[in-house]
Amino acid sequence: QVQLVESGGGLVQAGGSLRLSCTASGRIFSSDAMGWFRQAPGKEREFVAAISWSGGRTYYADSVKGRFTISRDNAKNTVYLQMNSLKPEDTAVYYCAAGPIAGTDYTLYNYWGQGTQVTVSS
Repeated sequence: QVQLVESGGGLVQAGGSLRLSCTASGRIFSSDAMGWFRQAPGKEREFVAAISWSGGRTYYADSVKGRFTISRDNAKNTVYLQMNSLKPEDTAVYYCAAGPIAGTDYTLYNYWGQGTQVTVSS
């Protein structure tokens, strides 16, 4: 069993930055691919970014490419999402997820955190 806890969300003005963290416990984190997804009110959950177990491969949604960076520190059992040049449309609850394979499909991921709210004001 894997427990995932996100942190780092908050309120920021458009153009600002936030760094989300997701710390895992309960099993070997370094063998899991990790992903970030988000869900805005009234919208479906959408893929944001993913990273392979080694960190050697990363994937991004077109909407965040060039602004967001996913990274991981396996020694700390933590994955990060650095979010720069934030826009109001980035407002959502952000979830981290763990699974055997990195990808854009949420069904690839077996474990999910509780989410952290990101609000970007205009």
